Amino acid sequence: MAEVAKEVGASISSVFRWQEAFRKNGAKGLAGVPATGRPPKLSPRQKRKLVALLMRGPVALGYSTDLWTTRRVAEVIEREFRIDYHPNHIWRVLVGLGWSCQKPERRARERDEAAIEAWKKGRWAAIKKNSGLRGPSGFSG
Repeated sequence: MAEVAKEVGASISSVFRWQEAFRKNGAKGLAGVPATGRPPKLSPRQKRKLVALLMRGPVALGYSTDLWTTRRVAEVIEREFRIDYHPNHIWRVLVGLGWSCQKPERRARERDEAAIEAWKKGRWAAIKKNSGLRGPSGFSG
């Protein structure tokens, strides 16, 4: 047994276990068993309901702003399903549901998209045309 263990780079106790498994079940006894890990806390049905809740938006569920945070999602899961998740682990649930982390753009509420487009097409185009710049600034080539 020691020679086999040394040859395959395993402990002697592992070789004894493999020998016993082979003796009891043949080659099937040596087949690997997948490690499934911890079962998910939320069932597939609960996950579908969670997606429906999240799609309604935070404001519809009583929050003051329309921004989902991991803490808020953890609170919704606790309130709706009585399942406790730490906010730091909610991202795994969300990624499993096909969601990704999004950072909201910071824009002024008074922003006038039409005026910005008009400025880009009119004034900015004229400034760019008359500036004489042909390449990156500071480039003389």
